[in-house]
Amino acid sequence: MRLRHLSPETIALRLYHVRRAASALGTPPAAVTVEQLTKWLVSHDWKPNTTASYRASLRAFYKWAVFARGTGISHSPAHELPEVRVPRGKPRPTPEPAYRWALRIADERARLAVLLGGVCGLRRGEIARSRSDWLEPGIGGHVLRVLGKGGHERVFPVPDTIARLILSRPEGYLFPSSQGGHLTPAHLGKLVKAALSGPTTHTLRHRAGTKSYNEGGKDLRATQEFLGHAKPETTAIYVGADLSDIRSWMERDVS
Repeated sequence: MRLRHLSPETIALRLYHVRRAASALGTPPAAVTVEQLTKWLVSHDWKPNTTASYRASLRAFYKWAVFARGTGISHSPAHELPEVRVPRGKPRPTPEPAYRWALRIADERARLAVLLGGVCGLRRGEIARSRSDWLEPGIGGHVLRVLGKGGHERVFPVPDTIARLILSRPEGYLFPSSQGGHLTPAHLGKLVKAALSGPTTHTLRHRAGTKSYNEGGKDLRATQEFLGHAKPETTAIYVGADLSDIRSWMERDVS
């Protein structure tokens, strides 16, 4: 997974899924059957997205195990699992009152995290490991150079307010940990959730996507680059459609 440049958060999630399955099944991986995996997956009251994520982790593990030496595994029961039908995703932007209130009451650290998510569209892990040297001078202002999932890099302009906050922080990680390095994504997420009084860090990314699309010319391709998605179909989940044009057409059609 590291060779494929998967993010630390993705690697941690995949390992958690496989270890949890191994602990629950209590059977050596080479002896596990598709029936066991199926029974275990359906025994939980999970949302389709969660079930699909576990299925993907198990398939990735067995794909590696079949081709790796010394595992004793020659067959992947996970690849016989039926595909999980996941309902089409909907945008879940942070409610604007919660967002504005967080900016008013949060301390400087939490406020910067909220802005990096709600304006710049950074993922929770990206916020946690963001650095002062990600900010660079650009034409007409500063830009942020973000190292995202899979080692992909994206660059976009940053408002002066956010640039000043970043410049006021010590050099290095913007959210350093007392244990060294940076805050874990989970810890960062707790800080943001407390500031928002409920909504998660990921809803801030949905807010940024919706704003950049609806107020930035409704250019899905530009929003895709801004959010760092590999596919425009993923971006479409993040952007809330502005239905005002449709309403105007309807009003004209019935008048």
